[in-house]
Amino acid sequence: MSKGKTAETPLMQQHNAIKQKYPDAVLLFRVGDFYETFGGDAIIASQVLGITLTKRNNGTADNELAGFPYHALDTYLHKLVKAGYRVAICDQLEDPKAAKGIVKRGVTEMVTPGTATNDKLLDHGTNNFLAALHYNGTDRYGMAFLDISTGEFLIAEGDQEAADKLLSGFKPAEVIFQRQYQKRFKETFAGKYYTYTLDEWIFQEHYAHELLLKQFNTHSLKGFGVESLSLGQVAAGAVLHYLKETEHPNLQHITSMQRIDQADYLWMDRFTIRNLELLGGGYDGGNSLLTVLDNTATPMGARMLKRWIVFPLKDLGRINERLDLVEHLILQTELRQHLVQAMKLCGDMERLVSKIPLKKINPRELLQLARSLKQVDIIKHACAQSSNAYLQRLSDALNPCLSIAGKIISEVMENPPAVAAKGGFIQNGVHTELDGLRAIATNGKEYLLQMQQQEADRTGISSLKVGFNNVFGYFLEVTNSHKSKVPPEWIRKQTLANAERYITPELKDYEEKITGAEEKILAIEMQLFEGLVNELQDFLSCIQANAQVVATLDCICCFAQNALQFNYKKPEVHNGEDLTISEGRHPVIERTLPPGDVYVSNDLKFNKEDQQIIILTGPNMSGKSALLRQTAIITLMAHMGSFVPAVAAHIPLTDKIFTRVGASDNLNAGESTFMVEMNETASIINNISPRCLILLDEIGRGTSTYDGISIAWSIVEYLHHSPHQPKTFFATHYHELNELENKLARVRNFHVTNKEIGGKIIFLRKLAEGGSTHSFGIHVARMAGMPPELINRANEVLTQLEQKHESNDNRQNLQALSGQRMQLNIFDTHSQTFDEIRNALNNVDINRLTPVEALLKLNEIKGMIK
Repeated sequence: MSKGKTAETPLMQQHNAIKQKYPDAVLLFRVGDFYETFGGDAIIASQVLGITLTKRNNGTADNELAGFPYHALDTYLHKLVKAGYRVAICDQLEDPKAAKGIVKRGVTEMVTPGTATNDKLLDHGTNNFLAALHYNGTDRYGMAFLDISTGEFLIAEGDQEAADKLLSGFKPAEVIFQRQYQKRFKETFAGKYYTYTLDEWIFQEHYAHELLLKQFNTHSLKGFGVESLSLGQVAAGAVLHYLKETEHPNLQHITSMQRIDQADYLWMDRFTIRNLELLGGGYDGGNSLLTVLDNTATPMGARMLKRWIVFPLKDLGRINERLDLVEHLILQTELRQHLVQAMKLCGDMERLVSKIPLKKINPRELLQLARSLKQVDIIKHACAQSSNAYLQRLSDALNPCLSIAGKIISEVMENPPAVAAKGGFIQNGVHTELDGLRAIATNGKEYLLQMQQQEADRTGISSLKVGFNNVFGYFLEVTNSHKSKVPPEWIRKQTLANAERYITPELKDYEEKITGAEEKILAIEMQLFEGLVNELQDFLSCIQANAQVVATLDCICCFAQNALQFNYKKPEVHNGEDLTISEGRHPVIERTLPPGDVYVSNDLKFNKEDQQIIILTGPNMSGKSALLRQTAIITLMAHMGSFVPAVAAHIPLTDKIFTRVGASDNLNAGESTFMVEMNETASIINNISPRCLILLDEIGRGTSTYDGISIAWSIVEYLHHSPHQPKTFFATHYHELNELENKLARVRNFHVTNKEIGGKIIFLRKLAEGGSTHSFGIHVARMAGMPPELINRANEVLTQLEQKHESNDNRQNLQALSGQRMQLNIFDTHSQTFDEIRNALNNVDINRLTPVEALLKLNEIKGMIK
């Protein structure tokens, strides 16, 4: 060993050996009452947690050090995981007092974003999915999604688009996949995902199959309906492997797998989920469909509602089953209120029951789980008495597990502590020995006072006192003035300035009883607690099934409450082709209007005879995008089984909703706005079906005007001539597209009305037949607060461009394409007032008009628009 260097301390040797096993995790190393971090981990901890970074000589060199008290683990763990770090928690595995040499330590838990179970790391209204993605070298992907905090395990297979849709729908906290595909994952899937890569050998079919059979203790996977999903099984096996690798051996609550079949749900790609603002607003703090619909009473219901929004049903029978039950619960007010009240008292059964095998449930949560089961019993009886067949079927699926619930309630105290190690949570009368020990512990003070009085009377020492300290335990204290009266059998233990302290055999016996009682009380309570928890292991799948049924009821009660509160009506979902909405509204916008404002409702109709494609024109800010979105959202809500914001809605069974609306979030990938727009549009065009609904907004605006018009024109023609004849709502500023109504049989022009008064635009937001020929973009710029000189200059440039447009060769090309002359007019062609103005102007001979006559004519026109 070189001079000046010393060997590593035993503690650091132990730390470094453990750190080598978890090189990519922040290691929280328990030392006494602190969790310490060293080296690079300490630097990360100090930056993320805001704790002091120090240096300490640990043998070979100075080493960075940062730590925090062990009881603050939950707070600091939350911050590290939310910052995207994997955290290995290294605890002391033996009592330091009994240890010979260095205390034995080991990692007891690895926490990653996708494996979190701590309440502070979880959002109660959102699943925390760990996803696995398996590539096999083809265009097929195996996918698995597991929420360890609830036990939900989902498995799927599909192409790249399906994988993209599922990732965007489930929004997993962490995605794992083969190490060699890191670049491919980043190139293929847009979105901010926390990822972790694993060795290729883990993604072997036979290994995955073996892990799954062992987990479910079955001979095959046929019972789960996933036997044919070999790629999905590999992904599911990778999830189980990863959980074991991250120190999560207790997975008894993962009792089944559920297959996700694309054919069962209305399909929406990630662009549609984003564009319709289903789960998140278009800007920070913006409202989404989820935020306005979510009036659920339980966390389970909130999580299920989110899934229902992203995965609407495509089975007409199941849709109508939900709609009929919503209608039933609207009429049965007392039943609905009774169910909601019971569900509110259920708490989060799903996450509570998952804490049982993880050994993380505490006495307070155990009692809450038992009380939840009692509420399940109330819900079961209420549903059983209903005349609705679906409600009766849900009742049959509930099992309140009354035996174990009753036992917990009878054994656990009314207000137990949140930490089992503190004791004091088992009721009296449950265990005879426990009751006796408690009597000793609680009556100890009274007994000691009696002993003090007896000894004082016997010896004549009037100032006798019974005391206690950590050195001698209980003792008798005698002042020096009474020293001569001390009996010979007392044993002197300590001499003070004015007194002597003694012990007696009787006092020592009682001391042993009291100190032993407290330890025995805690041991018995823990034994009884563990017994209850172990008994609950037999009811895991049963309680999980209860949670799913309660969540379903919660969502349907939520739909009923929304219908009553916001005036939603029952849609008619049918197998035909026609889509008709009477006085439809946008459910999010109408809820966020200023007080006193009323949302302007609109009628809408699609069919495959004469109105397959609607071309929608109108001024900026007039509400075109809102009309597109509300059409999709009303269709989506109907397929969820929810009532809809309309007076009436006749909705055809729809298998796909596509949207190309608003700005994109893909620009940071290096693609131009137009390229992103074309990618999204191509995805739509290549996946249309006879029962799909397509919403396109401003296609082609990312390129030059005539390129954009050409592309938009050809898209409308393509969709019209497609054998699928998809229902299409096309909003555009290219008024030239209005000519398509005259060329294509199933294209119809509509516009959003407006009124111009005194140079100002009033948006009437009402849909009307016919096309519009003016965007009023400069008016909108004025409303936004642009400087007057800029607005004036814009008007000058507009006039010049319109004049140039009239004589441009491209104008003639477009005229030849459309088959008749088109002209951009200043005025809305469907306004009676503007027609009168046009006629007045046409009758004026400008070459013979004097300046005075021009002013008079201008004044006359001004009077016509007041």
